[in-house]
Amino acid sequence: MRTDVLSIRTPEGIVFHLSLAGPVTRFLAWQVDLACIGAISAAAGTLAQVFGLLSLDLARAVGLLSYFIVSIGYGITTEWLWRGQTIGKRLLRLRVLDERGLRLAFSQIVARNLLRFIDLLPAFYLVGGAAMMLSRRAQRLGDLAANTVVVRIPRVEAPDLNQILAGKYNSLREHPVMAARLRQRVSPDEAALALQSVLRRAALDPPARLSLFRDLAGHFRSMVEFPAEATDGLADEQYVRDVLDIVFRSGREDPGRPAASGTGGVDPGARLM
Repeated sequence: MRTDVLSIRTPEGIVFHLSLAGPVTRFLAWQVDLACIGAISAAAGTLAQVFGLLSLDLARAVGLLSYFIVSIGYGITTEWLWRGQTIGKRLLRLRVLDERGLRLAFSQIVARNLLRFIDLLPAFYLVGGAAMMLSRRAQRLGDLAANTVVVRIPRVEAPDLNQILAGKYNSLREHPVMAARLRQRVSPDEAALALQSVLRRAALDPPARLSLFRDLAGHFRSMVEFPAEATDGLADEQYVRDVLDIVFRSGREDPGRPAASGTGGVDPGARLM
């Protein structure tokens, strides 16, 4: 049966749902990419005219070869450098993923782009469009061969930290030097992962929730060791919340007010997907 959603379940019990891109959106993205390929090929064709001084046939051969290289290399290069995106996909907020939600392997990118010529037959992506209409996850032949899917990237808004972190006393703030050290050592990716865990905690099974926050708390505790009086009695989940309060709010702001910009806190919308 066809589905419009790709569901990914992590070992920690977190389930992510990503919307699959349909034929119309993907066709529009391909039109943008086709214009880019045409512009690059035109520039390469201008350079190929230099060979016309030697032989007109040689110039035509070089022009055809350059178009073939550009049309194949464009998709491979952009999807590898931009993690599954071309210019058209970036504009329409699409991304290619492994069908299990994993990061793309280079071999997958090459396979799906090499089979694009078959999907284009006989014209205007008719073969690829038919395959997408018949496949369960809107996959063209290149996607089926490479085990890839194309998903829509949701627009992510910064969460309201006042609702997530405010309302509780944070004992870690009683040690400003260690708090500042922790803020320096926590990367944006680590902060984003912990914040997403807090936001999605209600969707977790109780054992998975306990295990996840135990691992997160242990990771943050290994970065900076606060005095026992600051951490005694703190549950793992509350410890993670207190860490996030320090990371996303610099200094001793009023919990009811957002942190001032430029103070060293992490942007709450950074790298959240």
